[in-house]
Amino acid sequence: MKLRLIPVLITSVLSLALMFGGWYLYRQFAIQEPLQKIVNSYEGVTKSHITINRDEVSLKLDLQPGTKLRELVQHITTEGKSVIGGRTLKLDVEQHSSEELDEIWDQAMFSVAEAMESRKYTLIPAKLEQLKGKYKGITTTTEIDDINVYVSLTNGKKSKFIILPRQPETMGVWNNA
Repeated sequence: MKLRLIPVLITSVLSLALMFGGWYLYRQFAIQEPLQKIVNSYEGVTKSHITINRDEVSLKLDLQPGTKLRELVQHITTEGKSVIGGRTLKLDVEQHSSEELDEIWDQAMFSVAEAMESRKYTLIPAKLEQLKGKYKGITTTTEIDDINVYVSLTNGKKSKFIILPRQPETMGVWNNA
C-alpha cells in the first residue's frame, strides 16, 4: 500500500485546524464570554479584559470610583464558579489616581504593612481615617474577605484601589543556606 503525501498532509492539516479551532471556539464562547458578561454586569465596571490559563483567571479591570472591590470579587466567584472552577482568580485594577491619593497611600503604607504583618487588620481603616482628616473630599473604604484586604481611596473622579493578600508569600529554602 502506497501512501500519497498530498492527501495525508491535507487530512492532517484539516484535522489539526478542526481540533484547535474547536478548542478555541469552546474557550471563547463557553468559558470566556460568559465570564465577561458576569464581570461587565456588575455596577462600576467600565472595562474588563479576561485571560484564562490552566491554573489562573486574570482580570484586568477598569473601575469607576467608589466601586466595592470585595463585593465585585464575591460576585465574580459566586456567579462565575462554573467557569472559574479550581483556577485562582487574579485581579489587576487600572489606577486613576492623583498625586493627593498617592501621597495618602505613601503615608499609610508603612502602618498598613505593619498591620498586615501582625494580622491586626482593624488598624488599617483607623490609619486611613486619621490621614483622611488632613485632606478635603477624600473617601476611604476598607473591606476584608478570606483571601484579601481591599483598600479604596477616592477623591471625586480619581480613585486608587489596592488589593492586599492576607496570606503573604512564603520564602522558600535557599540552595546555599
